[in-house]
Amino acid sequence: MTQNRQWILNTRPTAKLTGEEFRWNEVPVTQPSDGQVLLRTLWLSIDPAQRIWMTRDSYKPAVPLGDVMQSFSVGQVIESRHSDFKPGDIVRGDFSWQDYVVTDGKGFGGMHKVAPGVPPNLALSLFGVNGLTSYFGMIDVGQVKAGETVVVSGAAGATGSIAGQIAKIKGCRVIGTAGGKEKCEWLVNEAHFDAAIDYKSEDVGARLSQLCPNGIDVFFDNVGGIVLNEVLARINVKARVVLCGSISKSDASEPGPANYSNLVARRARMEGFTGLDYPSRFPEAIETLERWRRDGSLLHKEDVLVGLENAPKALLRLFTGENFGKQLVKVADVAS
Repeated sequence: MTQNRQWILNTRPTAKLTGEEFRWNEVPVTQPSDGQVLLRTLWLSIDPAQRIWMTRDSYKPAVPLGDVMQSFSVGQVIESRHSDFKPGDIVRGDFSWQDYVVTDGKGFGGMHKVAPGVPPNLALSLFGVNGLTSYFGMIDVGQVKAGETVVVSGAAGATGSIAGQIAKIKGCRVIGTAGGKEKCEWLVNEAHFDAAIDYKSEDVGARLSQLCPNGIDVFFDNVGGIVLNEVLARINVKARVVLCGSISKSDASEPGPANYSNLVARRARMEGFTGLDYPSRFPEAIETLERWRRDGSLLHKEDVLVGLENAPKALLRLFTGENFGKQLVKVADVAS
């Protein structure tokens, strides 16, 4: 425990990610001061929003050039000079792409203990930002009601797959869009979506018209671009468009929604949010998600790469459609 391997943000992306935006670095491990802990990184959450963090200020400041790339992560406390944490504690927070992290836990979103018995990977996925985003996006922003027609874009991804299943649990008819036959089959056969559209091989607009003859009540959007535009053309009166992400905009050539004026004609609502907007209600969401997981009504799929050296590769997978489910990087095992 003398050297700390890191990925440094070296340049800001201007088009599609290549992986050349990052630089490998090794430095001595830093010791904690009063009020700080030293963490051993166990798992990294890899999310589309990280490209935004690399580029500009958003709901959190952009990662400064020359700093370690940031990531929601789970770590184990190795040394502690913080009264609330002791060696051996498993914690999650907004940390970074490196083996060891020194923190006071006061960063974006804070630092929180992972409940005993909860696997570290689930603390970043179903019980992390993806599960929280799916829950509050569907329940609070989307306000789904039994019998409504719901469309989810990026439906085989970490957030979309959970969001769609929540709508099914609430009694909705759910259609997902995804890239490739395997993902679409999983949505229908395993996650119990009513139908799936392969945007790589099918005409999205034509399929939406076929599958949603009575219009669309709720759209949970992780993609933006063409899919958003086609959905806007088919929304019902008082529809809710839940803006979770816009991964299509990583390619500047992807057009924006020309049909947004239909929001006026249909008296519909389009609202952006993040899953971290409801901190006082996190226990409610996690308890409900765990109950659905236990009773088998909610499935969760993960895509794991092993090794800190694979963090850039994992991020690129999100923008090529290679990942299937929640993209994670396992860095280390929990120490006994």
